[in-house]
Amino acid sequence: MFVVHVFVHVKPDRVDAFEEATVENARNSVREPGVARFDVVQQVEDPTMFVLVEAYRTTEDAATHKQTAHYAKWRDSVQDMMAEPRASTKFRAIFPDEAGWR
Repeated sequence: MFVVHVFVHVKPDRVDAFEEATVENARNSVREPGVARFDVVQQVEDPTMFVLVEAYRTTEDAATHKQTAHYAKWRDSVQDMMAEPRASTKFRAIFPDEAGWR
């Protein structure tokens, strides 16, 4: 499993629009065969901070995700909503093993 955490700092006046666009992207993303999870979480102390927790079966599945129409729509629609460029950190899942994912 290949897991990516995407850190996004959103402009305060764009939080609701960002959440709406990101949930739409997540709903479409979990329909992709190579996506095991696609979670959207918001920081309690600072609601302008989000983390997307994306779990892919392979690194190739992550690359395939970035070729989808819903990802391109999300990327383009949220670009001006961000207070700074998004950042990501990549991980290898240890537990659960692949059988423990959706």
